[in-house]
Amino acid sequence: MATPGDVRKLAALARLSLSEAQVEAFAKEFDAIIGYVGQLEKLDLSSLAQVPEHRNVMRADRTPHEAGRYTEQITAQFPARDGDYLSVKQIIQHD
Repeated sequence: MATPGDVRKLAALARLSLSEAQVEAFAKEFDAIIGYVGQLEKLDLSSLAQVPEHRNVMRADRTPHEAGRYTEQITAQFPARDGDYLSVKQIIQHD
């Protein structure tokens, strides 16, 4: 049986904050969840064991046009510049 300490450890690893009521509820539910997942071990998957033939669906690696051909056209349309650099909105937040 899972203990409240086990639930707190898993919550910390998953970076979840749980109330004491949630910790107690999850501790009670863990055995049912593990039992349900354990049923997967009883499944007969032998019919799924055949691996289909794989093929490469990627295009051939080649140069479609000479380097820099469209650079000026693309950078001319860019809304913000800082010298030779293109400025973009920051999308990553630091804590």
